[in-house]
Amino acid sequence: MVLTDTHTHLYYETAIEKRIELMERCKQNNVGRLFLPNVDASSVPMVFSLVESFPDSCYPMLGLHPCSVKADWEEELNTIQKAIDQHKIVAVGEIGIDLYWDKTFLTEQVQVFKKQIAWAKQLKLPIVIHCRDAFNEVFEVLQQEQDENLRGIFHCFTGTLEQANQIIDLGFYLGIGGVVTYKNAGLDKIVAQIDLNHIVLETDSPYLTPVPYRGKPNESSYLMYVAQKVADLHQTDLATVANVTTANSRQIFGV
Repeated sequence: MVLTDTHTHLYYETAIEKRIELMERCKQNNVGRLFLPNVDASSVPMVFSLVESFPDSCYPMLGLHPCSVKADWEEELNTIQKAIDQHKIVAVGEIGIDLYWDKTFLTEQVQVFKKQIAWAKQLKLPIVIHCRDAFNEVFEVLQQEQDENLRGIFHCFTGTLEQANQIIDLGFYLGIGGVVTYKNAGLDKIVAQIDLNHIVLETDSPYLTPVPYRGKPNESSYLMYVAQKVADLHQTDLATVANVTTANSRQIFGV
């Protein structure tokens, strides 16, 4: 049984011994595949540091996070694009639109999102989407950009069943993380109605820690709690969820 964490910032832990401990706990909990999105130019070396240390289980993704789209966005994009030219990556991400914290750079966020979608299409790679308080804005861009090369994951999905079906109809997968374990979030009721063939699992560590560790820093080894919750909701076993969601991740990333 192999669990796949399709979205983790485990590279934020820079102490080598602690990294080794984190990865060892992943191994103990059958989390054998970790996909790492950077957030800006400064985090690119951090991603590749972890990939180089654990090449058999860590896979790099590069993009400019919408919350990192500021006045210097062109410079940030240029640096990230150079890194993409120099390294093999498996996806462009995380990219998208975030209107939760700040709406100042909405126009620029849309522009940057579209530019990075173009990168992904050119490279024939999937995209990993960050969407917070911006579903309509993100969906509008995806409809405009839709073609046979547009595919990927809606990271940290917490929307409605209608939104889930809209995403699935576009050919995207839903990234399900720790929120599904939260008692009052309502995501459990949505996930119970979504076929496993449309789902991938993620932690978004060190954020969105699942129950029973909610309130503490998240880590990829905790993916087993997300997987078990999804298994319970679908009235199946952990191995089935692991097999289906890992197969989905292979379909998306090609590795």
